[in-house]
Amino acid sequence: MKNIQFYDSNRIEGRAMVIVLDNGKIENISKNYTKGAGIRALADGSWGYTSVEGDADIQDGIQNAAGLAAGMNQKTPKEKIKLEPISNPVVRNVPAAQINPEDISIEEKVEMLREIEKFAREEGIKNTRVSYSESILKTRYENSEGIEAEYRLVRTGFSVSAVASENGVYQMGRESKFTISGYEIFKKYDPFALAKNAAATAKEMLKAKTPKGGQMPVILDQELAGVFTHEAVGHASEADLVLQNDSVLKDRLGTQVGSPLITVVDDATVHEYGYFPFDSEGVESKRTVLIQDGVMNSYMHSRETAGIFNCCSGNARSQGYSIPVVRMSNTYIENGDTKFEEMLEDVRDGIYLVGSRGGQVNTGEGVFQFNAEKGYMIRNGEIQELVRDVSLSGRVLEILNQVTHVGNDLKLTAGHCGKAGQTVPVSDGAPHLSISKATVGGA
Repeated sequence: MKNIQFYDSNRIEGRAMVIVLDNGKIENISKNYTKGAGIRALADGSWGYTSVEGDADIQDGIQNAAGLAAGMNQKTPKEKIKLEPISNPVVRNVPAAQINPEDISIEEKVEMLREIEKFAREEGIKNTRVSYSESILKTRYENSEGIEAEYRLVRTGFSVSAVASENGVYQMGRESKFTISGYEIFKKYDPFALAKNAAATAKEMLKAKTPKGGQMPVILDQELAGVFTHEAVGHASEADLVLQNDSVLKDRLGTQVGSPLITVVDDATVHEYGYFPFDSEGVESKRTVLIQDGVMNSYMHSRETAGIFNCCSGNARSQGYSIPVVRMSNTYIENGDTKFEEMLEDVRDGIYLVGSRGGQVNTGEGVFQFNAEKGYMIRNGEIQELVRDVSLSGRVLEILNQVTHVGNDLKLTAGHCGKAGQTVPVSDGAPHLSISKATVGGA
């Protein structure tokens, strides 16, 4: 094909199911089937992309993508794109489902959710919601360089939430688990205990007070520290955002950006929810150290951005067969050596923030605000009263430099990440983190 230097195809065949029970009644049972391919072609500095449904001809798709790329390149020529060279990925150690979820009837799955809901519906609980999801996805990648690889992966997950109310005040507790495994998820985790936890959280939050806000010493639990790692550090480490001047970590490679206690890693090889054996450009998954002992070590890359920075790719991901973009996988802060009790003793008087209820971050300005699920006041080195409606906010680089202790109790939490209109499975995590001074929002 004239002027086309590269093309590839990402073929997807998948099946998914979602079941939702609201107050014990079936709200939704949906099944989804996906089959098709995303095809790209590169002409000098222009990409052409097309998608084909079902068993459509891949060669026709390549011709269409090539025509788009050549047309754009002719109309508005750009500097030639250099792709990082890669070799064929070795697909190994892919986790397999012990219990195929498709071997379990819909009736049995609904009954399981009903049982979970019973444990959440304690006295004082006004509303419950339980959901289950499964997906079985086969991915096959091929490109014009002779790279070919495929894998099949099963993902399952469930969540349970409970709402308690008193005197017009409503509080919610929620628990969820998502894994790269089959229906054995209900053996791996105790869904009934998690349902009781959700109910207990909702009820105890009704009694909690809102603390006075301000700057104070803070300990973050693994979930909230993981959200900070993903949202504030991870996204700012994505090379496409760096190149778009939308990252506070731009031009920071090789410089100190945080405490020497902090090492941040993105690792798609770990068998957590963000796992994949190769990315959407056929690049074998790997471990990338983003921050090493407080020093900015690397960004995350696609083959195109890796060609610009002259380094390694492996973080181009897509939802289904959409256009690949630079994305995280399993992103976390590595373990330190401080025990949680030692952190409490060192903080003496401050606040312990637990869990996450979302928030927002501006990667370009490097500012963030996250809402904790709950908090506990720390007095004289001991955990005291429960508090609610608390948040953490500040500047990314300031918080990274104010970390005084990193725990030895790393824990990852599964979830989903949105970017460029696409959603992909990820995990994020950290050990407990102690911060000398941070802005806590309250009353």
